Amino acid sequence: MAVTLHDVARLAGVSIKTVSNVVNDHPYVRDETRRRVLDAIAALGYTPNLSARSLRSGRTNVIALMIPDLRNAYFAELADAVMRAAAERGYSVLIEQFGDDREHEIAALRRPRPQLVDGVLYSVLALDQDDEDVIAAMPVPVVLLGERIFTGPRDHVTMRNTEGARAATEHVLGLGRRRVVALGAHPGEVIGSAALRLDGYRAALEAAGLPSDEELIVPVGSWLRRNGAEAMRDLLANGVGFDAVVAFNDAIALGALRALQEAGLRVPEDVAIIGFDDIDETQYSMPTLSTIDPGRAEIARTAVDLLVRRIEGGTAPFTPERVLVPYRLVPRESTAL
Repeated sequence: MAVTLHDVARLAGVSIKTVSNVVNDHPYVRDETRRRVLDAIAALGYTPNLSARSLRSGRTNVIALMIPDLRNAYFAELADAVMRAAAERGYSVLIEQFGDDREHEIAALRRPRPQLVDGVLYSVLALDQDDEDVIAAMPVPVVLLGERIFTGPRDHVTMRNTEGARAATEHVLGLGRRRVVALGAHPGEVIGSAALRLDGYRAALEAAGLPSDEELIVPVGSWLRRNGAEAMRDLLANGVGFDAVVAFNDAIALGALRALQEAGLRVPEDVAIIGFDDIDETQYSMPTLSTIDPGRAEIARTAVDLLVRRIEGGTAPFTPERVLVPYRLVPRESTAL
């Protein structure tokens, strides 16, 4: 038989209400009483019935984080940061990944979840303004992450993609490099990380009085290590001359780094390379990878705070917020001679 509140109350010699107050961490319980209840909970192995609590309170104290792919280290580390920030606010996190397919993303949004979570953090990938009704139909508070901008009543937290990529490009230009590869383009993309980072790359070249050479703009589909390595091997096989690489994320930068070393090129002596995201692995590659820190921890903390505010505010009207967090250039060995 499952241990109940009645069992805990009987062993601790208190009322069921007192046990409930301790379980829910109410502040107005005497220390001695709280200790007796906690001792009884430990002795009996009692665990709260979260489903019953949800039915009574209308809350689960669980939020969902919807992201494209945990194989992308940025999203894995973002998930970790979100879980830490949520735990500080008393919430648990349910993680859903939807891949890089538009239909899977829409299907994930339409899954029934009102009984499971109180709100959703959603990193938009393929949807655009024409899909605003899909997001608007979600029955719980939602905070959007990423570059896709929607005009509906949803908060939005994102990074400074264009400014960060421009800073990365200016960094290698400042080293005297003039043939700079933009690794990670998505041809035809207008809104999204790749498009915004390409804008930053081009702005830096223009400011330096350099042309944007199309043969130096290298497409990479999914931003994974193997794809970065394959794109770099193809570029080398084509005989294109270059002396620096601005990779649009760290994963493809690390793949490209491997391919450059396989080809006998020295980094940074022959080719300087810089990534974007400041994932943990960049501190341990050989050489360590220069990168852009996009403010991942602040993105997570800000998004969780906004979502909790909307959850706890109920149906009260609010003005949606759009927050751009600051970035930071992190120079390391891959660009330091």
